[in-house]
Amino acid sequence: MLIDSHCHLDRLKAAPDQQSLREIIAQAKSRGVDYFLCVNVRQQGFVSMRDKMAEFDQVFLSAGVHPLDVQDGLNRLELNEFVKEPKVVAIGETGLDYFYANETKALQQSCFEQQIELAIEVNKPLIIHTRDAREDTLNFLKNGHADKVGGVLHCFTESWEMAKAAIDLGFYISVSGIATFKNAGELRTVMRKVPRDRLLVETDSPYLAPVPHRGKENQPAYVRDVAEFIAELRGESYEELAEYTSNNFFNLFTDAAKLVGR
Repeated sequence: MLIDSHCHLDRLKAAPDQQSLREIIAQAKSRGVDYFLCVNVRQQGFVSMRDKMAEFDQVFLSAGVHPLDVQDGLNRLELNEFVKEPKVVAIGETGLDYFYANETKALQQSCFEQQIELAIEVNKPLIIHTRDAREDTLNFLKNGHADKVGGVLHCFTESWEMAKAAIDLGFYISVSGIATFKNAGELRTVMRKVPRDRLLVETDSPYLAPVPHRGKENQPAYVRDVAEFIAELRGESYEELAEYTSNNFFNLFTDAAKLVGR
């Protein structure tokens, strides 16, 4: 069993309708991918995402506001209702991105802080996006007591020092297809060091397709390529990496574990 711990199934151009989405999920299943976490980025898109994924018991959801979408606003009362949905297992993705949107730094920080507070209120883990904001990201997590709920730094591209600090706060580290890119030497060094009990794999589809699928729209089936690459990088078998990353997923997202009877 393998789990795509972070994807955006509702944003796939290859799946504009339910039948094509069924085919995408079936293709992933044929490569051993049994479960998916479909991650919300715009609060205004949550309802359509939820409705599109309703027929798929193997697809879990998150609810939150991405740091690059904060200009669309965060309605705390509405978000409080979204997180009560039975398939919502996490808050986010939230975080800070000073690389693409330094001009909205203050608004990003406010939205991040509110989502950390909400995660603690509802006892759900956080899905964190961070880019060029290492110190602030860690400070908000520490000062907001995010260690009470934990979470994951998704699509990790930062230093080992940041990974270690996040792990010490009870967070997991998720690796995407970026690790397969030619210029990802530093990231590969980090991925060799992440403890087994703190590693997840993801696609972040439809973005960042791994080698050998560069240039194509990414899809959950390709998480198999990520997992195989990371297993070889770490000197492990694919089977053992698939097993422990799946266990890690359910250890972190305990509401997902309950939904599938684990």
